[in-house]
Amino acid sequence: MKPNRKENKRIGMTLRARLLLVVVAAITLEATSIIQYVYSQRGIKQEASLRAESELKSAENKIMDVVNQTEAAVRNSIWVAQWCLDYPDSLKRIPQRVVSENPVVVGSTIALVPGYDKKYPLYAPYAAQDMETGKIRMLSLATEEYDYPSMEWFAKPLESCESYWSEPYFDENGGDMLMVTYSVPVKDRNGEVAAILTADISLDWLTKLIGGIKVYPNAFSMVVSRSGQIMVCPVDTLVMNKTVDQFALESQDREALDRVNRAVLSGKSGETLVRYKGQNNHVYYSPVERTGWSLSIVLPDKELYKGVRRIGLLVNVLQVLGLAMIIIILRIVTRNQTKYRQLYEQKERIENEIHIASEIQMAMIPKTFPPFPERQDLDLAASIIPAKEVGGDLYDFFIRDEKLYFCIGDVSGKGIPASLVMAVTRSLFRAMSAHETTPERIVSLMNYSMSEANENNMFVTFFCGVLDLTTGQLRYCNAGHNPPVILTDDIKELPVEPNLPLGILKDMKFVEQETFLQYDDALFLYTDGLSEAENIAHEQFGDHRLKEALRGRKRSEEHLKNIAQKVALFVGEAPQSDDLTLLFIHYLGNASQSSNHLTLPNDVKQIALLPEFVDAVAKQVELDQEAASNLNLALEEVVANVMMYAYPEGTDGEVDIRATVDGKSVSFVITDSGAAFDPTAKEQINISAEAQDRPIGGLGIHLVRTIMDTVSYERKDEKNILTITKTYK
Repeated sequence: MKPNRKENKRIGMTLRARLLLVVVAAITLEATSIIQYVYSQRGIKQEASLRAESELKSAENKIMDVVNQTEAAVRNSIWVAQWCLDYPDSLKRIPQRVVSENPVVVGSTIALVPGYDKKYPLYAPYAAQDMETGKIRMLSLATEEYDYPSMEWFAKPLESCESYWSEPYFDENGGDMLMVTYSVPVKDRNGEVAAILTADISLDWLTKLIGGIKVYPNAFSMVVSRSGQIMVCPVDTLVMNKTVDQFALESQDREALDRVNRAVLSGKSGETLVRYKGQNNHVYYSPVERTGWSLSIVLPDKELYKGVRRIGLLVNVLQVLGLAMIIIILRIVTRNQTKYRQLYEQKERIENEIHIASEIQMAMIPKTFPPFPERQDLDLAASIIPAKEVGGDLYDFFIRDEKLYFCIGDVSGKGIPASLVMAVTRSLFRAMSAHETTPERIVSLMNYSMSEANENNMFVTFFCGVLDLTTGQLRYCNAGHNPPVILTDDIKELPVEPNLPLGILKDMKFVEQETFLQYDDALFLYTDGLSEAENIAHEQFGDHRLKEALRGRKRSEEHLKNIAQKVALFVGEAPQSDDLTLLFIHYLGNASQSSNHLTLPNDVKQIALLPEFVDAVAKQVELDQEAASNLNLALEEVVANVMMYAYPEGTDGEVDIRATVDGKSVSFVITDSGAAFDPTAKEQINISAEAQDRPIGGLGIHLVRTIMDTVSYERKDEKNILTITKTYK
């Protein structure tokens, strides 16, 4: 049965379509091959440039290390040479010292200016190191054969009165080797040049260094002096026998080589293409500071692209196989398109989930400001700017029992893992601070919980504080976080014990600290995303700019807005590299709140200062004379007890008294560093009992308890802290 016309036409169209597909595929593959070849050449060229520049920089650093050592060896001996000018016989010790104390120096001389010393018209003791034995031999360059006054290393610095690196030369009748010399004029006490002090370095080490540069197998390197003389080259016969200008005369691209020579001799760096003896060469060159030398690396074009040409042939063979596999490729492409569509849908779903996670994360922290609009004693604001959609920074705060509990933290790492740890940290802070009252206890419990199940070794830098809004007392505990900035009459860092971050050591003992905030004082807390914010030049915002941004009294939200603007202005177009979290706490107290402070030595005669101190405090709440006298009586009893019994006899000590009033109450906090003693541990005395039936002592604390409403004691940081309070209705 023969196919009908329609079927033949369909088969013919199919064959033509297949043929067209093969032709299109062949053209596409060939075009792809050409593009790959072009871009491969470009990539190889770029890689070669980077490698050449890196090798040049590395070699330059090594050369400069030797140059610096040589110059330092001479400079360190100048003062000795100046002193020895009055004693010419001792001058020969100087070059011997320069050579013996500096391994890079193979020879040294101090050559007097002809006629400077009548006894020695020509005088140039020379110390040379034997390269085989390492011993130092002494000889004189003041000979007719050597004629040192005509040598470049002597004449040039004498003429310019400045230090000078000589052209390379073979030092016949001297060091007897190929070398370069660093020369420095030595002036006498009248400011006249009296001698030239030198240090010689052999070019053998430079030849070994340059020979070790292997960018590509057939590439080679060379060093050229300031006059164009070839100092180091793989072809030994060219060393000191040919200049770069002579190479230009032999080049087919003389103009390009002349341009390179001018750039090299003028101390510039760069790269160019030069044709020499029928072959293209890529030349990279860079100057060596202060010496006038220039390093060059020459990469033959044929060597550079040998690999890509070999690969090109292989690609052509593979193209033939590729045409045969076109149908399989089309099927794979179709299958991959389906897979890519699924991956895209999965990516969109993940991005949507991350967005939801970000919203959940932000919902966990307070973000309504001002957070306590009904309070007049606190102005607080905070913000988080994550580097990614979800971050690892956190802050939190709440008020309980007239105390502000607050924290700030920074989780190691970024992204979703950090955000999960952030959520756990914030939850632990809320849970622990709901029952605990001291920062040290809160941080210790959080650390224990986080260290116990920390399989991923993630940690959190954390700062926790408790601010008594009535007295201004601030207790805080730091766990490896940036020290906050405290704004009083000055702007400075809050002193903190660094401690370890949370999650590292389960049994870590955290140190709690304490200070007092006065009316209008403020505390600024932040994560390192602020101080380490970088601009395009990789400069950090730093603590100095931070303190400048905090100057001037503003409301907390205005402070944060001002800091964010200054950081954005500083960073510019540079991408944000870390989360940025800020927390500003402005302590205002009540309008009538004030504090008084008095420190007395442990001398009972100083008690006479208490009545005036108490009267000043009593006036702030308009107490009558009787109430003020009662306060004075109670305070005198406590202070006298401390002065007489807290410190061993003959020992100097202090009693610190801090008074705080808020319009309704007066509190005195009495602190000393003496022996531990809790007066509140004394039992109440039955004053109605007969004198012989009452225990000795205890009347003083009974008197204080009778006058004051509350008496509390605490032993902290090796100090006794007694707080007595009187409330007035």
